[in-house]
Formats: sequence, structure tokens, C-alpha cells
Amino acid sequence: MSNVYFGLGSNLGDRLQNLRDALSKLSTLGNIERVSKVYETPAWGGVPQPDYLNACVKVECEEKVSPPELLSVVKTFEHELGREPSIRWGARKIDIDILLIDDEVYHSDELDIPHIRIPERLFVLVPLKDILPEGWRHPVNGKTVQEMITALEGEAWPVMRGEL
Repeated sequence: MSNVYFGLGSNLGDRLQNLRDALSKLSTLGNIERVSKVYETPAWGGVPQPDYLNACVKVECEEKVSPPELLSVVKTFEHELGREPSIRWGARKIDIDILLIDDEVYHSDELDIPHIRIPERLFVLVPLKDILPEGWRHPVNGKTVQEMITALEGEAWPVMRGEL
């Protein structure tokens, strides 16, 4: 069994419905244990585009799945939900990121677990804080979510917009 944490984002079309559709796809992997609130944030990465809705989800997977297998499944979900290839950090109907798999550390050319950009993205840290266990520490840098949030003081703060 594995606890997998996903980040969801959408800034095209019916953003909230896109997140709900992604949640439905993720439910096929196992039991949805926790779902964060939904937050709206400006786009990240310097490409002009509409604001995003973001959320995080914890899925308890019945069977242990390797990170490459999980990435393949997630890419299939994104494709089935209408994600089209675009420029890096460009607008998208749906984005599903694998953030954490238990306290596993994994690196390849295609994937880093924990997601390498967690410490620099408030749009991930704020919803992730909603669903992580109290006292959790990043398996690589050893910091709590609050410590990583504090380090980003001055960044655009996500605005809570509801629930999935």
C-alpha cells in the first residue's frame, strides 16, 4: 500500500469541473483519503495566461506502484481529460502532478519524488498543508510545510475558492 499525494491545477475551461474530473480519475487508483480546499493563484513560470485553480489530494493506493508506472497512468489521465501539449508552464485544461509517494525519494530524467518544485510553489504548499499529517517533514530538505511557506514570504498568496 502507498500514500500518494497529487497536485491538481487547471486554468482553461470550467476549471472547477476539470479538477473534479481529475479527482474522479484518481479515485480509480485507490481510496481518496483527503482533499484540500480549492485555491486560486496567478499562473507561475512567467507565461501570460489565466489564473489557476489548484488543489491537492491524498490517495491511498491498494498496491505499491512504481513512480514510472504512476507517471504513465497520470499522463494517460491528463490526456483522457483533454490536456493538449503546450509550452512549458503554459495554460492547460488539467495538470496532475505527483508530489509525494509516502516518504520515498526517487529521481529519473522524467520524474522527481518528492516533486522537485514543492518548496518554491505556494500554490502547492498551501493546499498540501490542508492534507498532510501534522509534523510532516519533507524527506529531502527536512523542512515542515510551514517552514517552506514562510521562506516564500512576499509571493502571491493563493485565495481559497471552495471545495471539490
